[in-house]
Amino acid sequence: MTYDESTAKQLSKDAAEIIGRYPVRRSALLPLLHLVQSVDGYVSPDGVQFCADQLELSSAEVSAVATFYTQYKRRPNGEYQVGVCTNTLCAVMGGDEIWRQLSERVGAGHDETTPDGKISLERIECNAACDYAPVMMINWEFFDNMTPETALQLVDDILAGKDLVPTRGADRVVSFKETSRVLAGFEDGRADEGVSAGAPSLAGIETAKQQGWKGQDK
Repeated sequence: MTYDESTAKQLSKDAAEIIGRYPVRRSALLPLLHLVQSVDGYVSPDGVQFCADQLELSSAEVSAVATFYTQYKRRPNGEYQVGVCTNTLCAVMGGDEIWRQLSERVGAGHDETTPDGKISLERIECNAACDYAPVMMINWEFFDNMTPETALQLVDDILAGKDLVPTRGADRVVSFKETSRVLAGFEDGRADEGVSAGAPSLAGIETAKQQGWKGQDK
């Protein structure tokens, strides 16, 4: 399979914009991989070849990068990428149980997609949000202080076609393809939506202000 004329034309236009941001052409590979993922829903063989042609690389070089980073999927991904943090703190706070119940509910395991193509599940090593443990991410939007019940409700909402509202960040979750386009560097006009840092994340700096603590210059 190759891209149809219209898709290929738009991809080439977007690729030229991305490549133009970098002084060294091959430095554009990571956003280009997100770009083809925004079209195909994963980094397809056609996507690999497109990136290689655009950057004057071999397909092996492109594949080596695409297989290194977990955000790039090598087979068709679900419309919603549902990640559950099961690293130490999230695990002991309930992440393992959230994962077990979600996996049973949707009938999929790690890096697997439901037959209807709606949901891909992933065990995440760390969401860098320990102050809100246990944490989930859906298409890279935060869902904090989760329980098995609230996690299962999110999955039910996905299957029912309802909008998902993250705890922080954007006002709603968009599709995996739309998210991939943003990661490729194309703004969607939602950067200023929602709350970026909540009270738990700011507790340390607020305490420092109250105590009059200041960093030392070296």
